[in-house]
Amino acid sequence: MTQISAPDGRPAAIMGQREFIALIAMLFATIAFSIDAMLPALPEIAAELSPDAPNAAQLILTSFVMGMGIGTLFAGPLSDAFGRRPVILAGAALYCAAALVAYVSPTLEGVLVARLLQGLGAAGPRVVSLALVRDLYKGREMARVVSFAMMIFTLVPAIAPFIGEEIMSVTGWRGIFLAFLVFSGLSMLWFWLRQPETLTAGQRRPLQAATLRAAFVEVLSHRVVVVSIAVQTLVFACLFGTLSATQPIFDQVYGEGDSFAMWFAVIAVVSGSASLINARLVVRLGMRRMITVTLAAQVVFTLVVLVTKVAGLWPAALAFPVHLIWTIGVFFMTGLTVGNLNALGLEPVGHIAGMAASVMGAIATVASVLLAVPVGLAFNGTAYPLMVGVAVFAAGGWGLMRMIPR
Repeated sequence: MTQISAPDGRPAAIMGQREFIALIAMLFATIAFSIDAMLPALPEIAAELSPDAPNAAQLILTSFVMGMGIGTLFAGPLSDAFGRRPVILAGAALYCAAALVAYVSPTLEGVLVARLLQGLGAAGPRVVSLALVRDLYKGREMARVVSFAMMIFTLVPAIAPFIGEEIMSVTGWRGIFLAFLVFSGLSMLWFWLRQPETLTAGQRRPLQAATLRAAFVEVLSHRVVVVSIAVQTLVFACLFGTLSATQPIFDQVYGEGDSFAMWFAVIAVVSGSASLINARLVVRLGMRRMITVTLAAQVVFTLVVLVTKVAGLWPAALAFPVHLIWTIGVFFMTGLTVGNLNALGLEPVGHIAGMAASVMGAIATVASVLLAVPVGLAFNGTAYPLMVGVAVFAAGGWGLMRMIPR
């Protein structure tokens, strides 16, 4: 059982670890739902808002991620100063307001601005939930909790495209933004009723420029933290590039657009097992080894598939199954690395967990979007630009991990 003292010293509510993990998974899932539910809508958005530049519809995804990355830099310090609960709830309010703006915006530019703001709001639940975990757990146990939470939250990507399709069949693609309102409202009600504050008044750090600057410098003074940020950047670039390009590839290259939601569910469910595998192995093998081996395997697998595709060694009947398996591999890699990278980076700076989580998440997310957008926009009717990008990013991450001492 997890028991936290309230800021005024009174006994707080008691939450079992299973419920706590489920709640954290729900907060994580806000991000996945906000991205994956939009995937089936990309062709309709392109046809309505950007018919002359259909690839621009992908920016619906990356603008949200960019906003989330920017907001991440502020969410942690705010939570260190005012507590975890107020920041999570305020972020959710901004997220819901931006969803309403996106719902009524008549242009692609308006929707993109609203998505940027929606991402800013989503940064509260995304970053501060990690600080919540760090308040309660340390080291490999923290990595285990995060892995279980990520395992549960992968159910959302599995069903989000189906939900998006069903909403579109009734209300059109704009109705998806109303679903975001409902999802966030339910998760915040659960959080407000059941999760007590984890940062007591005596543990809070004043929100001062000098304090923030000192904390920022301290976070970036640790070699392990810096390497963790760089590797997270490259892993996220693989993930966001794949998310942006997968729907066009499935639709235009393999003619599986009508079955996209089903195939994406397969990808989510199968790759979701990565978090369970990681939770079982990380305590025995360690975070560094798990990350390094996973990235090396991704490089080899991607290069083998890419070379054999270019050489035309796969018969037509196997071309799509091979690409599907490769796509699962990219998501699988993310499940085996991101939780470990967060735990690895936060371990030396637990006393400023909120600031550390913000700096790590902000830099990695914003930088990864800058890397992923060109990869997604490079879609040319083949999967080759995406696969080359993933191979380069994963190889860079593997090389960086070797800079961390054993």
